[in-house]
Amino acid sequence: MPALVTIDRLRFLLNQLHERLWVRPLAVCLLSIAAAFFASLADGTAIIHWVPPISTDSVETLLSIMASSMLVIATFSVSSMISAYNSASNSATPRAFRLMVADDVSQNALSTFVGAFIFSVVALAALKNGFYDKAGIFILFALTVLVFGLVITIFVRWVDKIARLGRLGSTIEKVELATAAALERRRIFPTLCGIPTSVDASKGHPVFANEIGYVQHIDMSAIQAWADKMNAHVEVAALPGTFAAPNRVLAYVHKLSASALEHDHCIAEAFQIGRERLYADDPRFGLVVLSEIAGRALSPAVNDPGTAITITGALVRLIALWNKPLTDAEQQKSKTLFPRVAVPELTIRDLYDDAFTAIARDGAGILEVSVRLQKALQSLSLLGAAENREAARYHSQRALIRSEHALLHADDVQIIKDSIKPT
Repeated sequence: MPALVTIDRLRFLLNQLHERLWVRPLAVCLLSIAAAFFASLADGTAIIHWVPPISTDSVETLLSIMASSMLVIATFSVSSMISAYNSASNSATPRAFRLMVADDVSQNALSTFVGAFIFSVVALAALKNGFYDKAGIFILFALTVLVFGLVITIFVRWVDKIARLGRLGSTIEKVELATAAALERRRIFPTLCGIPTSVDASKGHPVFANEIGYVQHIDMSAIQAWADKMNAHVEVAALPGTFAAPNRVLAYVHKLSASALEHDHCIAEAFQIGRERLYADDPRFGLVVLSEIAGRALSPAVNDPGTAITITGALVRLIALWNKPLTDAEQQKSKTLFPRVAVPELTIRDLYDDAFTAIARDGAGILEVSVRLQKALQSLSLLGAAENREAARYHSQRALIRSEHALLHADDVQIIKDSIKPT
């Protein structure tokens, strides 16, 4: 089995765990318990003869201070994180919640505080019961000082981070980074390491979804292994982000023998289906979320055209990234690993529809938003292949028509037209 397959599947599973707030604190708690008992291992070694004596009372004092304060700080950090999450959901979009929960700084801070609390409680109980000798007490003292310094460092860094975590600008930046990572991955592997679609899908045997939800991930290695076993060819019909239902075709199977029809459920099982769309394998979802944030900012209740202009700039960067030519190293990585699985590529028209339709619609009556949108599309029309240039010009024309109907003054419409430079 190709190595990349296992890495890709592992990446998906690790992303799922990364969004669980309990995983990292649990790991740190287990590490803290192990560290508390690790100190006793020094008592049976030669280190006991040259370590300086440490007062048991001093270690107890440090551990007591840490035990009494860390639980309070951990509780405070959780309440602050929840407030930041609610702020992000209310000011931006609830679809950004997963990215906020997966914030590394916040997870590291919570894990450190909880881990320090567990370490201090376990070490204090062991120390009170005479579990450590001279060397063990010294190692425990060193570990306690190390944990104490780590807590202070993490707390100072976390306070600076939590002040920005729930802000709209921070949310936009996280969504843009997640979308850029997904676009970069799909740019290098446009067919998910399969082959481009070329056969008539309607002539194949359809495989329907057995669950209701969004396609989150496609296990290409499982489909390839099944196709090899059955001597068949599979054409994927539902990319990540597609809404699946019992009547939705996930894939078409070609050259499938009649005796193997009863095993086509293996194809459906290769499609990970969940209740929500995910950023990692669905680049269009990130564009939709950014567009959704801009649409909320342009609503009469918020009336924040500056946010829409900021997001327009982010969308230009993302579309420009998509049009960036592959380097030699990226072309070496972009190899066909699944010759029996055909996967359709993302179309640039779909990316433009996801990115700019809502901004053009909701910002049609706002002069500064319309002008910035036209300049953004004008910049994008100079990049990439003919399909990209055509999509940029098409959305520029649609946005201009919307502005002509929404703006009340002819002078404003003329300003927008003047911002459109011929190419």
